[in-house]
Amino acid sequence: MNAPDSVAAGAGPVSAGGQKDSKVSAPSLRARLTRALLAAVLLIAGVQAAVTYRTARAEAEALFDAQMQRIALSLTGGLAAGAEGGALADGAAAQDMIIQIWRADGLMLYRSPTDRLLPPQAVLGFTDSRVDGEPYRVYALRTATQVVQVAQQTEARRQMAGQLALRAVLPVALLAPLLMLIVWWVVGRALAPVERVRAQVAARRADDLAPLPTAGLPAELRPLVDEMNGLLTRLAAAWAALTHFTADAAHELRSPLAALRLQAQSLERAQDHETRRIAAGRLLAGIDRATRLVEQLLALARQEGAAREAAFAPVDLAALARAAVADARPEAERRRIDLVLHVPAPAVAPGQAEALAVLLRNLVENALRHAPEGGQVRVGARAAGEGAELVVEDSGPGIAPGDRPRVLDRFHRVPGTPGHGSGLGLAIVRAVAERHGATLALDESPALGGLRVRVGLRG
Repeated sequence: MNAPDSVAAGAGPVSAGGQKDSKVSAPSLRARLTRALLAAVLLIAGVQAAVTYRTARAEAEALFDAQMQRIALSLTGGLAAGAEGGALADGAAAQDMIIQIWRADGLMLYRSPTDRLLPPQAVLGFTDSRVDGEPYRVYALRTATQVVQVAQQTEARRQMAGQLALRAVLPVALLAPLLMLIVWWVVGRALAPVERVRAQVAARRADDLAPLPTAGLPAELRPLVDEMNGLLTRLAAAWAALTHFTADAAHELRSPLAALRLQAQSLERAQDHETRRIAAGRLLAGIDRATRLVEQLLALARQEGAAREAAFAPVDLAALARAAVADARPEAERRRIDLVLHVPAPAVAPGQAEALAVLLRNLVENALRHAPEGGQVRVGARAAGEGAELVVEDSGPGIAPGDRPRVLDRFHRVPGTPGHGSGLGLAIVRAVAERHGATLALDESPALGGLRVRVGLRG
């Protein structure tokens, strides 16, 4: 009955969503690099050991052959003449070697102290032969008076060659663990900047969006930290926009909400139908103004918090101007304002179409709000140098030169201005223009006498 419990207990740590903890299965870059480098070290060490072993064996075999050849040559220098019919001292030849000297007529002059005999019909040079069933390496040398045979047991040669080869391989085997430790240490040192960046990020407070330091970072890690700093910069801008939006909303919505409360109380106290109708109309108008204020606050927060690095694409400013005029046409007709579109030629500039549409819509609404009934508003788009320009002008009272820089601030309204604007329209225009690196100029309209706003976009 307890089997299911034991199976569940062995399933490993599981998160609330039913998946294993990512920290358990997360791959370690240090472990992967260390394993890969250690495997490479072991492979290279193994190959080097094998090559060294084979080379040492071959060199040892060549050395033994040379030794046999030198022994044979030394025995042709008169040693056999003094040992005719006799034997050399027991120590003159190694026990694993056979030495025989024959006279030209086939008489044996010398043989090493061993029971094994080489065949007298010698093949000159090096050969491999079997003596009493044992493999031997034989070297035969012939002179005018004698034949010298030197043989060495093959198994003994192999053992000595193997010992010499193992001595040659031993340094590689001893140095491989040291090289592994060096690899482990080097990998740790190389990844130390990654750990330092991790510690810096982990130590940050939630509201600390300052860029990470880049001093001393390797070239491979610098792009990642630069991208993180770019992200932190964008987050800081979004956070500032959110903070401003919260503060502005808290400040600016207090008065509209208080007015809505008073209008609701007036509607509640109304005694007759006409009074209730007027109070309801005022309440609805107040709701519309509050809604418009919230929409403008949200639009300003989005534009100020948007990334400057967002991708730009060619934007047809003439099409944006036509769309803005079409959207504002009903309001212009209601107030009997002549809304004129002036697009003499195609005008295209890189930018973000949605943001530029917001900019143009706010400029047109601002112009309609300040133009007198029966006045005129002109909306234009034209090429200007290597870029293009949006122009909106009206026949309203205009703005004094001293007040023009301030009307771009939030909630600033020129005293005596008619209408119930939120004071955010031109602030939104400035935010969009700054995102595009555009020039924003406010001056007097030469044709209509009111305010003219020009937004210059670079090509």
